[in-house]
Amino acid sequence: MAALTDSWTLGGVRIPNRVVLAPLAGIGNWFVRLQAKRHGAGLVISEMVSSFGVHYGNERTCREMLTVHPDEHPVSIQLFGHDPDVMRSAAGRVAAAGADLIDINMGCPVPKVCKTGAGAALLADPDRAVALARAAGEGSGLPVTVKLRPGQRPGERDGVLLARRLVEEAGVAGLTFHPRHASQQHKGKPDYELAREIVEELDAPVILSGGLQDADTVRDAFHATGAAAVMLARGSLGNPWLFAELLGLRAGEPSTEEVLAELDWVIDRAVEHLGAERAARYLRKFYPWYVERLGGDPALQNALQRTETVEDARAALSGELLGAAA
Repeated sequence: MAALTDSWTLGGVRIPNRVVLAPLAGIGNWFVRLQAKRHGAGLVISEMVSSFGVHYGNERTCREMLTVHPDEHPVSIQLFGHDPDVMRSAAGRVAAAGADLIDINMGCPVPKVCKTGAGAALLADPDRAVALARAAGEGSGLPVTVKLRPGQRPGERDGVLLARRLVEEAGVAGLTFHPRHASQQHKGKPDYELAREIVEELDAPVILSGGLQDADTVRDAFHATGAAAVMLARGSLGNPWLFAELLGLRAGEPSTEEVLAELDWVIDRAVEHLGAERAARYLRKFYPWYVERLGGDPALQNALQRTETVEDARAALSGELLGAAA
């Protein structure tokens, strides 16, 4: 039985271990991926990027979402869309940006994505789904993977049938399987038994996603399903130390000093990525994750959410640092 620390290959790309950062929508930019790499992630995947935005050269999409840091390889860029020709074009641009792999989202349950025929809507449109995966490979020359769910509603198995076709007809290098139906979003218990069936049936590596919030759950699900790797999503938010824990690189909770130092690194990278003014607003979604690691002080949380600049945020956090040193 494989261990999480074992290396493996995905479409010919060597992955140093079996712990993967998920494509976190609205979050997984280059510095979040680099953070996961710093703590041990073997593969990192970008936030969901519009194939149309890339194809038509949207300035913000291409500048902010296609940036690849030299220290984050191997890295996959996740695309979403419904038009094979547009996907082919976008995949070529992603390859030119420096990605090692391309992932296609066929599991996003968000209505504004599904109503365009992308995301989880593709579970019920298998011919289009296969054409999209094939086009991404043709346009990029890179290995292509797909992230999908069992179906849109409980009891449906469209995604299981689609998984077979993606491997057999589109030649995808691997799949990420989230064993909750799209209508469940992130609620309810994942069906790891179904995931095990997919792993055993498909002639391609399967990465397990869904419900992997802590180290014990991750290890149990990895061994129960026989998946090639595990994908950390919400469980890694504000807790990049989970990667290191799963790989045996550390034990125990991070200290206050470690949490504050990590958040300081995040603030610096956000400024580098977006500029100080936009970073100050953008970071408000990050602060709750780190405040939770610091004990969940409501006063600190409120203070951070009211900050107008990153200097204000650092001033609010300085009291925590002084308290830790006392």
